[in-house]
Amino acid sequence: LKTGHYNINFISSLGVSYMMLCTDNYPNVLAFSFLDELQKEFITTYNMMKTNTAVRPYCFIEFDNFIQRTKQRYNNPRSLSTKINLSDMQTEIKLRPPYQISMCELGSANGVTSAFSVDCKGAGKISSAHQRLEPATLSGIVGFILSLLCGALNLIRGFHAIESLLQSDGDDFNYIIAFFLGTAACLYQCYLLVYYTGWRNVKSFLTFGLICLCNMYLYELRNLWQLFFHVTVGAFVTLQIWLRQAQGKAPDYDV
Repeated sequence: LKTGHYNINFISSLGVSYMMLCTDNYPNVLAFSFLDELQKEFITTYNMMKTNTAVRPYCFIEFDNFIQRTKQRYNNPRSLSTKINLSDMQTEIKLRPPYQISMCELGSANGVTSAFSVDCKGAGKISSAHQRLEPATLSGIVGFILSLLCGALNLIRGFHAIESLLQSDGDDFNYIIAFFLGTAACLYQCYLLVYYTGWRNVKSFLTFGLICLCNMYLYELRNLWQLFFHVTVGAFVTLQIWLRQAQGKAPDYDV
């Protein structure tokens, strides 16, 4: 995790997380070598039963002595490089690069938004689970454009219906409502296709149902091809929303 001039590195194993704070110019290989030493020493010193039954703070306060000794060694990288072999750690980092977390992914804690994530563009649009969606596919982009097109067509027909209603009393005001509801449904489908929200699939099916109801009501104002186009696009976008799932987190991401 990069936080300005500092980096927070952490690893996790057997239910225990090991974290360190260092400057942004500190070598990654040394940072993870430090964490690896802490992990090995902790696993050697404490068994899993003692770790799992720990219920009070500072149960392992005596381990701080090893942390301080190791920290002093790693605070002087020049002398340290001659005492340890970093080739294995360098190979491990090349083969499995550390997962980098951005400030926007921090979200909120206990209902309070992080001060760092407030300034991130789009951070408020991430769901409470702070999930990101998989990369958009070509079919998803096509569905997004078609849904926008349907929304624009509904909007234009809605304004024409208003104009017709003002000129004569023959048109039903409910047609105007149906056109604008169809517009809102199409735009909301675009939103669901781009952003992750709770009950996302359920919302997409309900939105598709609203599109079908609006087109059923507008049966007299549209021909069969127009009705088929709007309903088919709604079904296609609903399928794309269902197919574009949330990204899986990296191992030990939510420690």
